Formats: sequence, structure tokens, C-alpha cells
Amino acid sequence: MDRWTGKVAVVTGAAGGIGSAVVEQLLNENLKVAAVDNSSTRLNELIKKFENKTKSLHTYAVDVTQDEEVVKFYQELTESLGPVHILVNCAGVIRQDTLIDGKTKNWKIVLDTNVLGLCIMTREAVKIMRENEIDGHVVHISSAAGRNVPDFPEMNVYPASKFAVRALTESYRQELNRFGLKIKVTCICPGKVNTLIVKTDVAYDKAVEEMPSLEPRDIANSILYVLSTPPHVQVHEICIKPVGETFS
Repeated sequence: MDRWTGKVAVVTGAAGGIGSAVVEQLLNENLKVAAVDNSSTRLNELIKKFENKTKSLHTYAVDVTQDEEVVKFYQELTESLGPVHILVNCAGVIRQDTLIDGKTKNWKIVLDTNVLGLCIMTREAVKIMRENEIDGHVVHISSAAGRNVPDFPEMNVYPASKFAVRALTESYRQELNRFGLKIKVTCICPGKVNTLIVKTDVAYDKAVEEMPSLEPRDIANSILYVLSTPPHVQVHEICIKPVGETFS
């Protein structure tokens, strides 16, 4: 991780369970962390949580689905902290609804955040890395539900959005190679994780509720691993599950 010391890392969904754990690990590795979330309130809570590391933590209230907000964010970031070297796309949502008679509004929120928001954030990050000749690293958080569709009620377009993240990771790898860029891209596919989104937005039955879970720090540790690999190593995808998980 020494080559990243003092460099700028952007984490989206930074106030969430996984995002917050990633922020903590990157701060521990002496990076300058730009924590991005759409909730100013939760970002303020993040500042309090890491109050002893506020010199390295910088928070930005940004809606990743909005082009103008994202472009403005990266401009401000580059001017104040420097160009981005690492992007970790943790921002993601679930909306309980069905495909048969669900609301388009709910589907759109999921697809806009999980797919288009990821693409917008990555496009602008890669643009800056390319302009500054930075061999950076982009990490996407997908899901085990992006590998096999779990039989949970009201997941609607969520698994499809996470399948899309995996497909996009390969598409990015191919494009980056095509343009001769040495920017690495990795997809992390966690199983059940002990986060608020899982507790409140996923309709589990009792058996699944009692199933063991990963902790957010487990996902953050896997991200540290891929970031620590030498420049010639491309870790394309990691699927990580708790021992005893029986679905997907």
C-alpha cells in the first residue's frame, strides 16, 4: 500500500456500512479520503466518527446520478486535494417492490444509483487519471446477487443491477486495455453483510435472517488486498461470503 500513501481516494456511499469501513481502512493507510454520500446528515456523523483523522478526511454531499454534481465534485477535489488515484464505488440502493406490478419510480432509483451513478463516477475519475498519467485503481461493489439471483421476495431489478456491475467491470477492463491505460478495475461481490441496507431493505425469511453475515470490515479488507497488489497484477473479481451462507 506504500505507493498510495498521501494519494487521493474517492469513496461513494461513504456513510453506509461498507463505505464507512472502506473510509476507515484507507485513512489508516494514510491516504487522503474524499467521502462522497448523498446525505449531509450522515456525512456529519462520519466526521464525528473519525474526528481524530479529519485532516485526511474530506466529505462531499453529491448525488452520483447527477452529471453536473459529479463533474463539479471532481473539479473541486482536484483543485483542493489533487487528482484522484483510487475510486471505490460503494453507493447502492435496494427498493422493495415487484417486477409484475412494481412502480417504475422504484426501479429507476435502483438502476440510476447502482448502474448509471457508478458509470458517471468512473467516467470522470478515469478522465482525470488519464489526463494526469495516473495508473489508478477503480473498485466496484457488486453483490453475490449479481452472480446468482437469490429467491428473495421483492428484489425486482436489484440483482439485474448487480449483474450489470460485473459486466461493466469487464467492459471497463477491455476499454482501458484498448486505450493503453494501466488503470486497474476490480469487482467485489459480497454475500450477506451486516449493514443497515440489508437489515431494512431486504425481505428475508427467518432462516436467512438467522444466517451468519460478513462484517463491513471484511469487504474493506478485501479492497485493501486488491489495492496492495503489484502494478502487473489484475484482480478482476472477488466473491466473498460468510461461512454457512446457503443462498446464491
